[in-house]
Amino acid sequence: MALVRWDPVRELDSLQTDMNRLFDGFFQGRNGGEGHRRWIPAMDLAETEDQLVLRADLPGMSEEDIAIEIKDGVLSVSGERKAEHEGGKEGFYRVERAFGRFSRSLSLPRGVDAGAVSAHFDRGVLEVRIPKPEERKPTRIEIGGGQDPALETTGQEK
Repeated sequence: MALVRWDPVRELDSLQTDMNRLFDGFFQGRNGGEGHRRWIPAMDLAETEDQLVLRADLPGMSEEDIAIEIKDGVLSVSGERKAEHEGGKEGFYRVERAFGRFSRSLSLPRGVDAGAVSAHFDRGVLEVRIPKPEERKPTRIEIGGGQDPALETTGQEK
């Protein structure tokens, strides 16, 4: 009998594989079988000194397939990746690349100027740049020196 060293990373990989299989089976059963599983594109959100940068992997899509909207402080990216094998004459043995409609949403910090948000799409990667709102500073109210405010404005007593 050979001794096998316990590797927690291998155990986590195995757990992730099992969970993926479970969810794939669940969504395939609801969405019509093989190849019709739900597609959720991978997204990264990074923070620089003056902006938030959202990057999304959208392979096989064009700018016309993607919609970006800001409403009520929520940035939404949505679109549809079309199936390449529908109506084709090729015989498929296995379809693993997911397709279909997707929508991802991100709550934005208060005060973001929606008009200053920009987007760029290059080689299947969408990049959305969101300028951070200026930090709101409290307004300091000075307390008067004990004189009647009416005297300060007119210079005369009532």
